[in-house]
Amino acid sequence: MKASNIKVIFSDIGGVLLTNGWGHESRQKAAQVFSFDYNEMNYLHEFIFNIYEIGKITLDTYLDTVLFYRPRDFTREDVKAFMFAQSQELPEMLNWFSDWKRTQQPDLKFIAINNEGRELNEYRIKKFKLHRCFDAFISSCEVGMRKPDPGIFNLALGIAQVSSDECLYIDDRLLIVEAAKKAGINAIQHKNTEGTKKFLEDYVLAE
Repeated sequence: MKASNIKVIFSDIGGVLLTNGWGHESRQKAAQVFSFDYNEMNYLHEFIFNIYEIGKITLDTYLDTVLFYRPRDFTREDVKAFMFAQSQELPEMLNWFSDWKRTQQPDLKFIAINNEGRELNEYRIKKFKLHRCFDAFISSCEVGMRKPDPGIFNLALGIAQVSSDECLYIDDRLLIVEAAKKAGINAIQHKNTEGTKKFLEDYVLAE
């Protein structure tokens, strides 16, 4: 990868700029708050969540499948509010990324590639003003594909209209980083804020 070749930065959202939208830690916490059987719920979650993330079902249908297949002493709206509240900014990264894009890289395009169900995706983009960071969003719920499907990376290249060696992809999960590399895209694993900031400042800005 030559820094001077980079025209587009692709990035994940959950695990890089924000917490994950509905990860296992959030589901475990929900089980404690609402007093349901986590293992039972998680089995159903694993069965259907991918379908939700590619936009084939709504959040209501997902919740009907994993929780509200029987009467509960809490409501669907209670759970939705809890789910949305789990999204938080990761320390320093979101504001730094936005400022770095605006002040240091005005000529680069920034595009999100994320696996997210529609309601969570729309909430997170609006709540955290992610248009500050990204010029476009390639979200699984809109394109009907999820990472690590190579198709979503090929779609991203087509939308950006760049070759794979003109891009850099950032993700916290090594599996997804490797999938991007298999698609020919330069990719790095986000492990912590300082490491990613240093890489972008030292390498992408290098001549």
